[in-house]
Amino acid sequence: MSHELEIVNGQAQMAYSGDLPWHGLGVQVGDDLTPQEIMEAAGLDWSVERYPLTTDVGDQTITVPGKKALVRSSDNKVLDVVGDQWIPVQNADAFQFFDDYVKAGGMSMHTAGSLKDGRIIWGLAKVNETFSLFGGKDEVDSYLLLSNPHNYGRGVDVRFTPTRVVCNNTLSMALDGKASLGISLNHRQEFNVEKVKDALNAASQQMDTYHEAAQFMATKRFNQDNLIEYFSRVFPKTTGRNKGMTFAELMADMKAGKNVLSRNASTALEVIHTQPGAELGAGTWWSAYNAVTYMTNHTLGVNADTRLQSAWYGHNKNTNIEALGLAVEYADAA
Repeated sequence: MSHELEIVNGQAQMAYSGDLPWHGLGVQVGDDLTPQEIMEAAGLDWSVERYPLTTDVGDQTITVPGKKALVRSSDNKVLDVVGDQWIPVQNADAFQFFDDYVKAGGMSMHTAGSLKDGRIIWGLAKVNETFSLFGGKDEVDSYLLLSNPHNYGRGVDVRFTPTRVVCNNTLSMALDGKASLGISLNHRQEFNVEKVKDALNAASQQMDTYHEAAQFMATKRFNQDNLIEYFSRVFPKTTGRNKGMTFAELMADMKAGKNVLSRNASTALEVIHTQPGAELGAGTWWSAYNAVTYMTNHTLGVNADTRLQSAWYGHNKNTNIEALGLAVEYADAA
């Protein structure tokens, strides 16, 4: 599978400041650029135009009613076909909002790029709020992630995303069944900066709740049976006779020497001891949870950028959300 990062004329459409990011691609820029400037450095300074969708029938060209083609101005590439009420949020507008929020929050721009052939435009800003566990040895940084998709079924999305520094894992902030700590905008609505800012102010306050959950997991220890059950629920076996087994049945088969865990669950039992920072909180539910996030960020997927796309927008994001909820649940029962 090809890279999810867009490549134009041999150059990844991404710019970054500071340290080289996960994949070694992109253009390095100074760390004092505004989001608008880093957008331009990343090759994202183009607009999206709507054109009538047509089709040839015999010797006639017919306009398809109720449909528009989203076309990128830089190269006339068709990004998607949408309904005629779909209002694209231009990159410049999205990054201008991002600029306002970054400045208001005292944040610094970190990275900007595009995924899926330009269909998802994204930016990351480093948030000054951080926290650490185990006497400052295990640091968690926070970033503000802007996503501006130019494809059907997605809205502009802005949310906080924490990252564990020792292993560069993107973590989930979803707690109490709430999958989003940000906001999404419908493309049928005009881009409302004030509405977004209000929602983000509320979301930023929930960082404290996440910090409390991390501290709680870091003080609660697992036993081996609960750990096996946890990984078997996060990474269930979806085929074969073990699908849908109760934990009691699973443990009985394991004691009989049968291979009943999924490959990913078995791998997680090894990763918990080998992941970067494994010695920090060893034996705690914080360590168990981070074994999952290490896998979703570094091993589950074809390459680093497909894993990033999945961790932010796809299956691995959902896995991280479920893993966090289950880890808190098991920690609470410990």
